[in-house]
Amino acid sequence: MESEQGKKANYPRFYRQSLDKLAKEQRILSSRKKGSGRWEKQRLKVAGIQEKTANQRKNFLHHKSKELASNFDAVVIEDLNMKGMSQALHFGKSVHDNGWGMFTTFLAYKLKEQGKQMVKIDKWFPSTKKCSCCGAEKPMSLAERTYHCSCGYVADRDYNSAINIKKEGLRLLALA
Repeated sequence: MESEQGKKANYPRFYRQSLDKLAKEQRILSSRKKGSGRWEKQRLKVAGIQEKTANQRKNFLHHKSKELASNFDAVVIEDLNMKGMSQALHFGKSVHDNGWGMFTTFLAYKLKEQGKQMVKIDKWFPSTKKCSCCGAEKPMSLAERTYHCSCGYVADRDYNSAINIKKEGLRLLALA
């Protein structure tokens, strides 16, 4: 199968899409008297919006994990601490909305069912700081979106990181 180099995973932000509607219904709920019939009806409305968002996310993640499991014999991912990222980097809602933990779980069992492999790269592996061309390392702030190396290599930060993760995954597969 052809490689999908340069293709970014554009996650449809389901929570962000429903945020305005959810906020409106929650404001209505907060003005109702707790325990009343109207409060209960409004509570169910809010719960319905939250359930729809969760189901959309789960459906999307099932489809993406199935697509990867069907098309590749091995999938290499970085073992990210998403909870830490959401707190330290102030990405809260965005990090939680993408359902990374759920996605890795779905992907792992689908690959295992088909006798394929999932390789997790250690979260401390310097995938972003390492040049995918010459292997040199340099510190990079989160604000820098383009990787510039002293060897002359220039690439998108995420693309460079993906190449490094792929190389490390292939190295680990060769050791296994």
